[in-house]
Amino acid sequence: MIADAKDADMSGGIMTTGLRRDDDGVPAGSRTRLEFIAEIETLIRQDIVDIMLTSASNMELLRQRGAFAGSPVKPAIRANDATDVWGVIRGGRYRDTPSRPFRSVDLALAQAELCLYSITFNNDADADLAALRAFADFRREARAAGKKYFLEVFNPNAQAGFSSAETGAFVNDCIVRTLAGLTAGERPEFLKVAYNGARAMEELATYDPSIVVGVLGGGSGTHRDTFELVAQAEKYGARLALFGRKINSAEHQPSIISWLRRVADGDASSSEAVRGYHRDLQALGLRPDRALDDDLVITEEVLNAAIVN
Repeated sequence: MIADAKDADMSGGIMTTGLRRDDDGVPAGSRTRLEFIAEIETLIRQDIVDIMLTSASNMELLRQRGAFAGSPVKPAIRANDATDVWGVIRGGRYRDTPSRPFRSVDLALAQAELCLYSITFNNDADADLAALRAFADFRREARAAGKKYFLEVFNPNAQAGFSSAETGAFVNDCIVRTLAGLTAGERPEFLKVAYNGARAMEELATYDPSIVVGVLGGGSGTHRDTFELVAQAEKYGARLALFGRKINSAEHQPSIISWLRRVADGDASSSEAVRGYHRDLQALGLRPDRALDDDLVITEEVLNAAIVN
């Protein structure tokens, strides 16, 4: 499955809508909220993504505009906005300290049956206990409101006392320990985790076949990074990819989503997808942000490591 994370307005302010582009595809300032909504409507009509995730306020507006009427695309809203996602506020320093739980959404008013809840473990007993208590409160309210949810587990956002190579094992163990105390009716529909390498992904995906594992997109990177992440995550057991910046920062979002689908379906390799995407941009008369040769480079170390291994 492919999910488009258009919930960035809950992580910051005006800059989170992404870049407005002129007729040649050249960046020309930030999108307004209504321009952002129009882009989301275009992608819903395209009918390639399986899930469209937005903020509760934008979901309400999309519903009012009839964006999901007759569409098979599943609407979803972000249910919480802990402090580690407040990272796009200009001048903000919220990510410098361990995540603290917070939720601005009233689940009873949110206009989507499916919602995303995120949690961050920092190997800090006080911070992690607060996060788990907030998660327990959320589950009770979600059941009362008739909501289903999927769980996003971020990597530590503060010094956790171990090396980056140990992050995947730490996160996996935290996930399994957390879910162990939940009955079937309390468990998430699926997980969304960072790609911490082939071994960590495969370990989590094979541990319990009842847990559907998805991968989150992370930073923008090159388009080769984007497509390679889908290919590797699926190879090692992931069944869903949820991308935000990797889609929102693309020169032409419908085209990159089309190629994401081909990679996910095994119809194109990551390098073939980059070349195909650049051909699409050329046909549309849009200038790419990077030259093709530069865009074919894998820049994320964790992806290169899996290729070497």
